[in-house]
Amino acid sequence: MSDAESPQTTESIEPNEQRASPDPDFEPVSVFDDDSTMDLRPGADNCYKCSVCDTTCPVAEVDDDFPGPKFQGPEQWRLKRKDEGEIDDSIMSCSNCMRCDDACPSSVPLSQMHNAARGEYVDEQMDKLSVEYVRNRVLANYRTSAWFASKVPRLANFAMNFGPARWLMEKAMGVTSEREFPAFAAQTFREWWRERGGADASRENARAARERRGEAVDAEKKVAYFHGCYSNYNTPEVAKALVRVFESFGYEIVAPEQRCSGTPMFANGMLADAERAAEVNVSSFADLVERGYDAVASCTSCSMALKQEYPELFDIDGIDEVAENTFEALEYLRIQEDLEGQIAEASVEEQAFAYHAPCHARNQGVDRQAIELFRDLDGVVVEDVGDSCSGISGTYGWKEEKYETSMKIGGDMFEHMHDAAGDVGMTECPTCAMQMEHGTGYEIKHPLQLLEEALC
Repeated sequence: MSDAESPQTTESIEPNEQRASPDPDFEPVSVFDDDSTMDLRPGADNCYKCSVCDTTCPVAEVDDDFPGPKFQGPEQWRLKRKDEGEIDDSIMSCSNCMRCDDACPSSVPLSQMHNAARGEYVDEQMDKLSVEYVRNRVLANYRTSAWFASKVPRLANFAMNFGPARWLMEKAMGVTSEREFPAFAAQTFREWWRERGGADASRENARAARERRGEAVDAEKKVAYFHGCYSNYNTPEVAKALVRVFESFGYEIVAPEQRCSGTPMFANGMLADAERAAEVNVSSFADLVERGYDAVASCTSCSMALKQEYPELFDIDGIDEVAENTFEALEYLRIQEDLEGQIAEASVEEQAFAYHAPCHARNQGVDRQAIELFRDLDGVVVEDVGDSCSGISGTYGWKEEKYETSMKIGGDMFEHMHDAAGDVGMTECPTCAMQMEHGTGYEIKHPLQLLEEALC
């Protein structure tokens, strides 16, 4: 018997009790009238309306009109089962931070339900000729526009931040003019990688490092790097830092063919686009996993997509193997190497960082790793600026109508950054870095860049 069919009770229900008493009349059904590939009924029926998810939702905290993740997930699903109603348009105000997944004591697959509902809303209810749809499609497919911009980076950097052009983009497309577009690099990471010699050069560097470290020269230390769009087109210095750090530990690196992880597509309900990208990514990485490689990502949203969202939303050969063998970069090194021991023996010039843990790092349980790792690094002070969301959530904070909400959400983080020592920020997420820089004016670094400075 589902919650919707049960009489209301004021007695508490333990999550484990709920799981231990499956409905004997259970029959798998499709969610949101989709096909049989996605059945979330068991997860939805685990919701006992404690509302913890609503209390941790950063959007609901600052926007009284947003009904919160409980409504967007289990409650909307139940309503839809009953009367074939439409998806509530407030689903497009969910930022896909996925904090509700982490907060739920009953393991309700909230973000999976939100992604499914958002996809159905966009497919069936959104006008494909509307400005909102076109704007969201362009933002969700950032890789396409970044590819064109990377061919003429200086011209693109000028044009994208030219005042009249920004005014026009806001009026015509709804892209806020409050933010500065991030600069495109003069040389992408993949251009640098090819110029450097690609996988062959990495193999030689790794073998030399293993010899220096007293390890077997032919040791099987191989990783496939998912660099994502932003490290390729905007911050290749982060991707270069990963290559140098991993090679210093003796890892051979390959950078296979890849598309966007799909994170901005999930957040905008463009599930067909996300699935096409996932098919390319899974195909590339599944072959390498089968040959003994592990996948590493320098962006926590990218690793989140490969680990969790792909297997939740798509049915692609090899998807589970890729998910099981994908790691965030620092997470991987902390598992495989004595990283803390090497950091304890290293030193860098004195500097202080205000560290923000991205929401998608929290979902993967790696939100404390930079604090724990660098506290023993001589010359460095790293302060955690608290557990608040940065507010930008990928493309969310780039939308004119969401900009103010985005800045309200990030308010606590900005304040704590100003209170922390130093004027440099640190985070693993590129869009959190944009928001940190926008709200404080601080330079922002990735933990891999400090690790490179300490060890390479």
